[in-house]
Amino acid sequence: MYKILSRKALNSSVTMLEVLAPLVAKKAKPGQFIILRVDEDGERIPLTVAGTNPETGAVKIIFQVVGGTTEKLNHLLEGEYIQDFVGPLGSPSQLEGLKKVCIVGGGVGCAIALPLAEALNAKGAHVTSIIGFRNKDILILEDEFNACSDKLIVTTDDGSYGYHGNVTMPLKEILESGETFDEIITIGPIIMMKFVVATAKQFNVPCTVSMNPIMIDGTGMCGCCRLTLNQDGKRITRFACVDGPDFNGYEVDFDEALSRSGMYADFERHAREKTCNLFKKEVQ
Repeated sequence: MYKILSRKALNSSVTMLEVLAPLVAKKAKPGQFIILRVDEDGERIPLTVAGTNPETGAVKIIFQVVGGTTEKLNHLLEGEYIQDFVGPLGSPSQLEGLKKVCIVGGGVGCAIALPLAEALNAKGAHVTSIIGFRNKDILILEDEFNACSDKLIVTTDDGSYGYHGNVTMPLKEILESGETFDEIITIGPIIMMKFVVATAKQFNVPCTVSMNPIMIDGTGMCGCCRLTLNQDGKRITRFACVDGPDFNGYEVDFDEALSRSGMYADFERHAREKTCNLFKKEVQ
């Protein structure tokens, strides 16, 4: 059992928890993730490690309420417990040698991008961060990105805050101005990452994407998190849980990933509705 040390709502659908998991806190590195179960009968869901404190044993996770499990998780309070909290899993992000990097995050994907920006900043790299949201109401982690970025651009699709447009627009403007980067790292919705990669390709800038496909066991055995990469004219299969989650964006078959990511959208919606109804009955 893993105790919840703190809980904070970042917006109406995104919550941050600090969980007491000393072994994970000691070993986890930026880019890695954990798999948790809320209770004994719960499903396994992966969540990226958004921060750690090895001294206190705290591990920070940030999640968006989408399905039944995240709805249950969102009802847990400080001092309550999570059944299982396994990790760190996946390969750490490769940040060595990077001196000038552009981090592009979208929505809740910014929770994954933040520890990368912080790690690069701690290494002395020059960090430009571009974070995008649909509107001002769902903006998260602006202060945290501002603290670890040499330059921060916040975008909103509706223009309610910051730059009016999606993240690729200021990215393209920066690259067109002659700015260069050792690498662009992008994390967020698959469709967003697809177009960030397309923008980076116009300027021949290496681009890494963090993939978050459907995942169950986190060890490569179930095969649910498989991705297709195009390497040297050949299509090869890789597994995000053990081979990733970071991949060369130029190689990822985004159309296949998009198709697979929506397979259980209806199931997740119904599971969340069912869970919400159970909590309402308990309150009554």
